[in-house]
Amino acid sequence: MSAMQDDTKTQSKNGGSSMPLQQMANTIRALSMDAVQAANSGHPGLPMGAADIATVLYTKFLKIDPLAPNWPDRDRFVLSAGHGSMLQYALHYLVGFADMTLEEIKNFRQMGARTAGHPEYGHAAGIETTTGPLGQGIATAVGMALSERMMNARFGDDLVDHHTYVLASDGDLMEGISHEAISIAGHLKLSKLIVLYDDNEISIDGPLNLSESGDALMRFEAAGWDAVRIDGHDFEAIESAIENARNSEKPSLIACRTVIGYGSPNKQGTSGSHGAPLGEEEITLTRKALGWEAGSFEVPSDLLDAWRVAGRAHASTRKAWEGRLDEQAADIRSRFERVNAGTLPSGLDGAVDAYKKQLAQDKPKWATRKSSEEALKAIVPHVPEMIGGSADLTGSNNTKTPEQAPVSEDNFAGSFIHWGVREHGMAAAMNGMALHGGFIPYSGTFLVFSDYSRPAIRLSALMEQRTIHVLTHDSIGLGEDGPTHQPVEHVAALRAIPNVNVFRPADAIETLECWQLALQADKTPSVLALTRQGLPAVRDYEERNLCANGAYELASGGKDPQVTIMASGSEVEIALQAREQLKQEGIEARVVSVPCMELFDQQADSVKADVLGDTPVRIAVEAAIQMSWDRYLRPQDRFIGMEAFGASAPAAQLFEHFGITAEAIVETARKALA
Repeated sequence: MSAMQDDTKTQSKNGGSSMPLQQMANTIRALSMDAVQAANSGHPGLPMGAADIATVLYTKFLKIDPLAPNWPDRDRFVLSAGHGSMLQYALHYLVGFADMTLEEIKNFRQMGARTAGHPEYGHAAGIETTTGPLGQGIATAVGMALSERMMNARFGDDLVDHHTYVLASDGDLMEGISHEAISIAGHLKLSKLIVLYDDNEISIDGPLNLSESGDALMRFEAAGWDAVRIDGHDFEAIESAIENARNSEKPSLIACRTVIGYGSPNKQGTSGSHGAPLGEEEITLTRKALGWEAGSFEVPSDLLDAWRVAGRAHASTRKAWEGRLDEQAADIRSRFERVNAGTLPSGLDGAVDAYKKQLAQDKPKWATRKSSEEALKAIVPHVPEMIGGSADLTGSNNTKTPEQAPVSEDNFAGSFIHWGVREHGMAAAMNGMALHGGFIPYSGTFLVFSDYSRPAIRLSALMEQRTIHVLTHDSIGLGEDGPTHQPVEHVAALRAIPNVNVFRPADAIETLECWQLALQADKTPSVLALTRQGLPAVRDYEERNLCANGAYELASGGKDPQVTIMASGSEVEIALQAREQLKQEGIEARVVSVPCMELFDQQADSVKADVLGDTPVRIAVEAAIQMSWDRYLRPQDRFIGMEAFGASAPAAQLFEHFGITAEAIVETARKALA
């Protein structure tokens, strides 16, 4: 018997509803096709095809309370197939999220509506992450599931015991990031991660076999997952599969064979239902095929009541959890609430200041990657929720401190993650950890490999999440590894992403200050671009964080300076050398350190004008392309940096070869002043 014919009344474990699940699922189909039609834009195929899966999940298993959408021990649901956003919006309206009204459904994809084209974190309650770029959702969910296990290891079953569910599409599993994500999850045996695969055998171009012939189940099994295939329109099979997955000791994939656009007589099972409205005539035929007699955007009261009952099923579960939290010792309860709120501990600033005084006295000549490692040694003991990691470059990125034990399937109490060579999966999982709450994730790779993690960094910025990316070997200064590993355009490319703070510190004190700022930026991801080569100390002690301005005068130019030299990172040393040489020639020059353009751009115009100065000539120096410096350069000003790829040679020879030297700055200043 087909699902359209199945009228079996199924008792819901979540809420006791006796309403036939088929009719409840059809409310999702009706709202989805109506909303997409009204918008004349959207994807009705997935919500209509996956409605049965979602109905079983939301009525029988999902532990949420729409009246407390941020309850820390709720289950997480990630719609990795974000193009099917009407599935989630319909569900949220039906189960009773207060901000997801019928009016919002009617305004699907319209300006200012919560019902954006793809689910966006922060736009509506209960949306756990922004999805749309395929593969990101499933990889982000890995970070959520990992955080659940790690928080459980710290606070126990009474406070942390929930599942992460993902609805993924063929496209999610084709994207390369999914391979990285499922490998991480399988390796760590994240058994509370359950992926529901909408296995409809259709892609945008047509049948899936146009581009895919692999066996998804075998791939997941090879990565250490349980994997089964079921009829995605058989309610009992869906329920049984989810129940089995919840009892597995491995992460689980449930491939649900579905019909895209289910119920549409002429478009179901075809790519024609994927990304375009069905059309009024086809909607009329679909209503008839489904036995749906209600009008456009109408949900019969008995069906809405059944959904609302399901939505309130875990109100008592949540209240019982709140009681257990109240019974915890005061220090445990306080720590749990603090880390979930993302509030930094009170002792951090004092620790930073004490260490800054020590650095000012010692004046170490470290590479800034080493300065970062030493800063972490001073900071991490005071911020135990910091979780470090590296993409198989721990010894090069210097991201691990002595007290950090590795996270493993046997030790989720650890605080350092060996991500393997999986930069994209690492960055997306960090997003999931930040979104889950309880941790501040930071991880490292080489700056040049930020190309691999960039899509996830962009989503972190869009979602305003505090993730920290330690990107070392930041220029031609890395030397002999050559142009494949020497970033040239990468700093500018990262600076181009809105709401990302890109820090490029010049010495140990600046590195410490940049770490402090990255931790304080709770709505902004940060990049620390760090050197392989050693750098001299250029800063003395000052209590205030000078890097907080983004740029500041490091060395003055006397009463009548003629040149302002602006630089970041390793080139600040060169700028200071040029200043001394110019002074010997009777030309006074200022040096401005620019550790973070994004913070500098946020300063008042008067502050920026004071820092930039009004000298006849400004010279910007960075071992990278010019692009991001243009905002500070006038027609008469100059840039010294890279215009092409690097080369394989010792660092000192490379700086000489490419003309990034104090002598080049002096010569440029002479010519500009002539």
